Amino acid sequence: MNYYIITGASRGLGKALAEALLEDENNCVVGVSRNSTITHARYRHQPLDFSDIAGVEHNLHKVFAPFEDAQKLVLVNNAGVIGEIGYVGQSKNEHFEFVFDVNVIVPAMLMNLFLQSYQHRPNCKKMIVNISSGAGQRAKDGWAAYCASKAALDMLSQTAQLEQDQLGTGVQVFSLSPGLIDTEMQEQIRAADAGQFSSVEQFRDYKAQGALVSPEDVAQKVMKLMEEPHLASAVVCSVRDF
Repeated sequence: MNYYIITGASRGLGKALAEALLEDENNCVVGVSRNSTITHARYRHQPLDFSDIAGVEHNLHKVFAPFEDAQKLVLVNNAGVIGEIGYVGQSKNEHFEFVFDVNVIVPAMLMNLFLQSYQHRPNCKKMIVNISSGAGQRAKDGWAAYCASKAALDMLSQTAQLEQDQLGTGVQVFSLSPGLIDTEMQEQIRAADAGQFSSVEQFRDYKAQGALVSPEDVAQKVMKLMEEPHLASAVVCSVRDF
């Protein structure tokens, strides 16, 4: 059996990916999110609020069952937030804490426990896919916390892969930029004040011109990475590679 642990599985890309994987009777999915929106015999929901670090620390171990019959184990750190769009110097300090907790701290904790639990499991493929963003490599005004958190996720992924290579565990780690997806985050971006985000009209045009890709289409690209990881250009990669 193949086991996929997916954060943010209640909506958007996470839900689309979980539902696509569940079409194969050889796959089981553990969805990690505040709410459950999927009902399936091979789906297990683990409630966690990533903005509640104490709660995450107390309950994180519940995600990683023994999965004794696993032929493949994959962690997909998909959950992410952009937070309040606004300039540094005009933002609340709590905004930075919230964005980094959800986008970096909890994914790092999940990676840490995933590796502790499974990295030396024999005869089993092991992979971590962190959903990053092109914003981690290109600064956007008003997105300081988001850009910085995704840059941190990219480097976390690269460092983890270096370590796994040195340990010889066979674990593969990727930080995947999913492109422009038609999700609630894009709605939030389009609603931003132009004085706090100079590119807001460009993002409104993306929607008007049909340039946003459906979560279902992106989910297929993520699955291709998980099935054919050799196609990735590097640890930090993009859906354009697939």
